Amino acid sequence: MALDHYVTLGRSGLRVSPFALGAMTFGGDPGSAGCGVEESEKILATYLDRGGNFVDTANFYSNGHSEKILGDWFAAHPGRRERVVLASKFFGNLFPGDPNGGGAGRSSIIAQLDETLRRLRTDYLDLYWLHNWDKHTPVEETLRTLDDLVGTGKIRYVGFSNTPAWFTAQAQATALLKGWTPLIALQVEYSLLARTVEGELAPFALDQGMALVPWSPLKNGFLSGKYRRGAEVSDSARTAYVGGPTESEFAVIDTVTAIADALETTPAAVSLAWLHARQGTVVPILGARRVEHLETNLAALEVTLTPEHLRALDEISAPALNYPAPMHGAQRAMLQFAGATVDGQPSTVYPPLLQSATRY
Repeated sequence: MALDHYVTLGRSGLRVSPFALGAMTFGGDPGSAGCGVEESEKILATYLDRGGNFVDTANFYSNGHSEKILGDWFAAHPGRRERVVLASKFFGNLFPGDPNGGGAGRSSIIAQLDETLRRLRTDYLDLYWLHNWDKHTPVEETLRTLDDLVGTGKIRYVGFSNTPAWFTAQAQATALLKGWTPLIALQVEYSLLARTVEGELAPFALDQGMALVPWSPLKNGFLSGKYRRGAEVSDSARTAYVGGPTESEFAVIDTVTAIADALETTPAAVSLAWLHARQGTVVPILGARRVEHLETNLAALEVTLTPEHLRALDEISAPALNYPAPMHGAQRAMLQFAGATVDGQPSTVYPPLLQSATRY
């Protein structure tokens, strides 16, 4: 597989690379976890030259500097912007003192988009994400505004990030009933060390034909290969910020490392390959502070995990899901005990319950 082995993003005609490039690290201040302009541009150029076409940022990253770095680079390289799926997010308030400068209200979305387009030096976004849930704004107002912006050509597709499952379902149902632009993708935290999305959002996305676009697919670098039992991590700034892996997380890291050693690759590549192999369309976001980080992550393109590898990773990282997810597992176990065919054709044993169980 290569970066130019494109997939459609959810139930849409938008074709993207199997891995996106995240620009959250672009424009970091000296001493921060980010990187400067020169290194950011090298990372971007490397990704695009390898065939990548999906670049993700947000108006709040580095207080808008991330968007500006991208905009300046594309302006200096005519013809490259048109071949890229450029995505950004709205929610953060970059207008000090303005109570309507952030959030998901109509005036706020329009103002934030205008500033984003100015920094990115482009007329449109291919994908615009709601960055977080705004509980103070009716979902109809947010969706109608986004639909209007699609109509004007300023944005082309819509997605949500970090929103509750019930709110996301409400939004999608509203959009479909009103004939407004529906969601095509959800940006979520998802990795071998963060699988609670599988309780509600992942099944919902699969049912609705939405893509999942995971952020932090290496869980703050825990799955990168730097963190091993008894080893001191050189990245003290990040360690001070996020802490170190727990015992249960080290158990997952140990399994990932063993599989990586057997395949003669890196733990990062194994972790990303596992994520990309999940059910449905899953397009992980790769973050990098140096070109070498990006190259290490892109090694996942060459990794094929066997069913045995996938099973071992699934079992060691199995999440503890909240209600009602445990009941779905109990339903399956009860039906199997009763002799019903859970994964095949429905039987006559508890048919309503069986129909429910087969959806998960």
